[in-house]
Amino acid sequence: MTLYHGVAPLLFQLDPEHAHDLAMRGLAAVEWLLASRFLPRPLTHPALSQELWGIRFPNPVGLAAGFDKDARAAHVWPLLGFGFAELGTITAAAQPGNPKPRLFRLARDRAIVNRMGFNNAGATAIAQRWGTHRQPSSIPIGINIGKSRATPIGDAVADYLRSFRQLAALADYVVINVSSPNTPGLRDLQTPAHLVALLSALGAENDALARGHGLARRPILVKIAPDLSEEALPEIVAAVGRGGASGLVATNTTTQRAGLRTPCDENGGLSGAPLRERATAVVRTLRRLAGPDLPIIGVGGIFGPLDAYEKIRAGASLVQLYTGMIFEGPRLAARVARGLVELLQRDGLSHVREAVGKDA
Repeated sequence: MTLYHGVAPLLFQLDPEHAHDLAMRGLAAVEWLLASRFLPRPLTHPALSQELWGIRFPNPVGLAAGFDKDARAAHVWPLLGFGFAELGTITAAAQPGNPKPRLFRLARDRAIVNRMGFNNAGATAIAQRWGTHRQPSSIPIGINIGKSRATPIGDAVADYLRSFRQLAALADYVVINVSSPNTPGLRDLQTPAHLVALLSALGAENDALARGHGLARRPILVKIAPDLSEEALPEIVAAVGRGGASGLVATNTTTQRAGLRTPCDENGGLSGAPLRERATAVVRTLRRLAGPDLPIIGVGGIFGPLDAYEKIRAGASLVQLYTGMIFEGPRLAARVARGLVELLQRDGLSHVREAVGKDA
C-alpha cells in the first residue's frame, strides 16, 4: 500500500469537485515555480520513446483531457511521469458548466460519473494567459477543444474554428471533442456528414495558420464515444480519412451503467474501471478498420501497467489516464511507464511500437 492509499479515505471525505479544485490550485502553484525556473525532465526509456506526427513522445503514457481544463499545470505533468498531456476541454466561449453537484465518485467500482459540461475560461482568455507565460514544455502538449454549449449544432464548425485559431499555435496537437455526453447534441457531430465538414474546415484553417505563422501543421485528432455501435465505427474511420484527421482518441466517457456495484442514478459520463473492456474493444476494432498507419490514443480504465499494455496490444500507440490517478495516486503514470518496459521485456519486445496492434 502506498502513502496515497493511506490518505485516500480522508481525501474521499471531501466533495469530489472541491478536492479536484484544491489539487489544481496546488498544481498551478507548482506550475508557476517550474515555468519561471526550470523545466522538469520527462520519464523516458529507449523502449518507450517514439515519434508520431513528427513529435517526440518520451513515453506513451499521457494525461487525458478533463483534469487540467484551463491549461494551468502544463509543466507539472512531466514531474508525475507523464510522457504527454492533453489540456482542456476548452470552448470558444467561457462557460460555467452544468449546475453542481456534477461530479460523483463510485468508490466500489473505481469509477467516476461527471456531468461537468465543459466548464472553462474560454479559448481567448486561456490563449492570452498561457501564450504570455508559456515556456516550452519538456513533453508534448495537446489541446482538446469542444463546442460551446450556447452554440447551435448548425454553427458548430464556426465555433470550433474560433477555438482552433486561438489555441492551435500553442499546442503540439489538437483534439476535437465530439463525444462528451454532457453537452446537448454534441454527439450528433460524430455522424459522417458533420464530421467530414468539421474536419475539412479545420484542415483548411490549419493550412492557413501554418502559412501565416511559419509553423508546421498541427495534427488534428478526433475523440469518439465508447457507445457508438459496431456499424458506426467503419463510418467514423471513413469520415476521419475523408476529413484528413491525423488520428483517433478512443474513448470518451460512457452513458452505460451495466454491471455497477454502486447504485447510481446520476446523469453524466462514466469513466474508470468499468469502461476498460469496452474502450479496449473499440481500440481493437478501430485498428482493424484503419490499418497499421493511423495512430490511436487509447483511453478508459487504466489503473496499472497491464491495463495500458492491453490497449497498446489492441492497437493504441499512446494511452491516457485520468480516473485511475484519482484512485491509485499521482504517481500512477510513472508506475505505468516503468511497468510497460518490464512487460515489453517479458514478451521479448525491444520497443513499444512492436506491441502496437499485436492482439488486433
